[in-house]
Amino acid sequence: MAAEHVVIDLDEHGHEPAERSGIVRWNVANRRKVLLPLVAAFVIGVVLGGVGVGELRDSRAERERSTVVSLVALPESGFSGGFNSRGTVLLNGQLTLINTGPAPITIRGVQAERPGVQVRSMGQARQVRPGGTGQIPVDLQLECATAFELEPLSVRFSVETEDKRLREVRYPVALVGSAWEEDALRLCEPRLDS
Repeated sequence: MAAEHVVIDLDEHGHEPAERSGIVRWNVANRRKVLLPLVAAFVIGVVLGGVGVGELRDSRAERERSTVVSLVALPESGFSGGFNSRGTVLLNGQLTLINTGPAPITIRGVQAERPGVQVRSMGQARQVRPGGTGQIPVDLQLECATAFELEPLSVRFSVETEDKRLREVRYPVALVGSAWEEDALRLCEPRLDS
């Protein structure tokens, strides 16, 4: 028997069985129908995710902005004063507060203490808008001999921020050359009538 050589011509098309050719066409068409919605869902997910991340970032920045406390405090003249025989002056004064932060704040309390100096708020809360000023009344107790050092007085403020949380903030207030020093020294001078 003679060996038969089988030659396959690769240039010829369309000699596949009919069933197999239909399955291949169906799979390609089906893949396109399934792939298109998947790509669209992916693109929509990326867009929505980007928007969501942007909104989350904006929300976080807004929350952080509402918690920032930045202020400046300046001593203002006392309204009345008295003299104590032990060399202590009692004054009712005020602090002018400037809100240099980005959100409104409410000053709930003021307190400072060091040898020769005591400062306490009179219990009146003050709201100060961003860039705005407000005054808060304080009681001062100043010893004539020791109150006015060159080092600023560290004043502690109890501040309620826009998110309704209380925070403690410190600010250095210079007493030397202030209206408080002028009022106290006037009362500390020895009296001629005594």
